[in-house]
Amino acid sequence: MNESRPESMASFWMPFTNNRDFKAHPRLLVSAEGMYYKDVDGRSILDGTAGLWCVPCGHAQPKIVAAVREMVGQLDFAPTFQMGHPAAFDLAERLMEYTNHRYGHVFYTNSGSEAVDTALKIALAYHKARGDASRTRFIGRERGYHGVGFGGISVGGIAGNRKPYGVMLPGVDHLPHTHNLELNAYTRGEPEHGANLADELERIVSLHDASTIAAVIVEPVAGSTGVLIPPKGYLKRLRELCTKHGILLIFDEVITGFGRLTTPFAGDYFGVEPDMMTTAKGLTNGTIPMGAVFSKQFIHDAFMEAPAGIELFHGYTYSGHPVACAASLATLEVFKEQNILEHAAGMAEYWADAVHSLKGLPHVIDIRTIGLIAGIELAPIAGKPGVRAFTAFKKAFEDGILIRTTGDIIALSPPLVLEKKHIDELFGKLAEVLKNLD
Repeated sequence: MNESRPESMASFWMPFTNNRDFKAHPRLLVSAEGMYYKDVDGRSILDGTAGLWCVPCGHAQPKIVAAVREMVGQLDFAPTFQMGHPAAFDLAERLMEYTNHRYGHVFYTNSGSEAVDTALKIALAYHKARGDASRTRFIGRERGYHGVGFGGISVGGIAGNRKPYGVMLPGVDHLPHTHNLELNAYTRGEPEHGANLADELERIVSLHDASTIAAVIVEPVAGSTGVLIPPKGYLKRLRELCTKHGILLIFDEVITGFGRLTTPFAGDYFGVEPDMMTTAKGLTNGTIPMGAVFSKQFIHDAFMEAPAGIELFHGYTYSGHPVACAASLATLEVFKEQNILEHAAGMAEYWADAVHSLKGLPHVIDIRTIGLIAGIELAPIAGKPGVRAFTAFKKAFEDGILIRTTGDIIALSPPLVLEKKHIDELFGKLAEVLKNLD
């Protein structure tokens, strides 16, 4: 592996990046192990974000690395259109076991964005298969993030992701977001106020009529917009209303799935079962790109009642890629063998105490925690939204910790294998960054 600086960085158009700023002051990572990255200068960087919410088991897990090496030498690619390979079927069975068989089927994609677009298409095709083709509308939520496909940005509710691209998918409406700084600041776990916001779905149903609505899609915990935690009872109320009106409920678990809340999925944490779940990221411990849509049995069954032939005209060249399947199978083994979820649950209280210890530091106006996630909201600089938090991000990297920012919110989501010493290091350094932040 080349650990030296690249001769030029001009050609790579970087995603979700201030390219000009980065290339003037690059932050280059060259290796990773356990809880730490190493940068091009040889410095250790404590990973406070699990890469990009996607490395729950820590970096360079030997079992996952070995599984990938073995599979790429045995079967580097195999199509899954009208044929298959054993690992894809083995993984599907293991994933059903991981959900305690509450779901019936899994459809493979390559990313969370693709998983969202897939779930939306399945929802439309499901209603059509049942003779209910008038159900074409989707309901997303303000401040929601569902990837960057046209389906995902249409049901998503982040203005910056939508405004450059003009017309979105037609027939999409949005629930209000649940963030209430005045009533719910400095909350541990689910906020007390805001469950009534789920009843906005009734208003939308009254406007469009339930017979036109295919699905509601929400993140159980909104991650990329700054860790917005659902109020107590909110998700259960959404479930009740969707069931009442025959609307499919989709949980986007790309971030929350695979242990982020110390449970297999966020639905387990909140005691709410959607009809479909979108997943990615932790599915392979971030090792190989992969996504998946989990669906209830009744959805799949509706397609199987059609005349013989292709039931769903949808898929990707790399759906169920053998190397990705090998990585995911190994990841599930690591979760089980190393008791990752149990360890994460044991760290949650210490984590929350450490995060909330930052209350009262300069510019901090809110802190919210659930599972092993944290959002630290900073007061913005007048006329310069996002600048204060991004300055904190750059200072933190210089001090050897990796954090993530969105707007003026610091979002933290460490690998689930962290120990108390890592929590102490992360928040000791972050506290100093905040104390010296303009």
